[in-house]
Amino acid sequence: MKKTLYIDMDNVLVNFRSGLDKVDEATKQAYEGHLDDIPDLFGLMEPMPGAIDAVHRLAGIYDCYILSTAPWKNPSAWADKVKWVTRYLDDVFHKRLIISHHKNLCQGDYLIDDRGKNGTSEFSGEWIPFGSPEFPDWKHVVDYLCNDKNN
Repeated sequence: MKKTLYIDMDNVLVNFRSGLDKVDEATKQAYEGHLDDIPDLFGLMEPMPGAIDAVHRLAGIYDCYILSTAPWKNPSAWADKVKWVTRYLDDVFHKRLIISHHKNLCQGDYLIDDRGKNGTSEFSGEWIPFGSPEFPDWKHVVDYLCNDKNN
């Protein structure tokens, strides 16, 4: 039986900055302090370097799901996340997207996430802090998760 792996989207699978770079300055100023509420922002984002290849490799070893949070006051973000998964990773995550503000409610072995918010730090499995000194990029995450002791 495969172990369960959850993967966050923003700044893990998806490069948040790449979406902001496509938004005009007037819109950024209008949403200063809550940029994630910009309508349609999440549909503009590109994958993080190495993310697509890493996910395909990990999907051969783990039972993979996306576990993400979407801004409550930006309904387009919820739909944009589905569109992003369909565009870039539908072959791995078709109907495997979970959007929750309580990630600790999901049971699994690993959660790759860049922040300890929304239940991440209370997750019952092992939290892999993406972007940390130990896991600065997808290469380090894949090397760790593909190690024989982990699977």
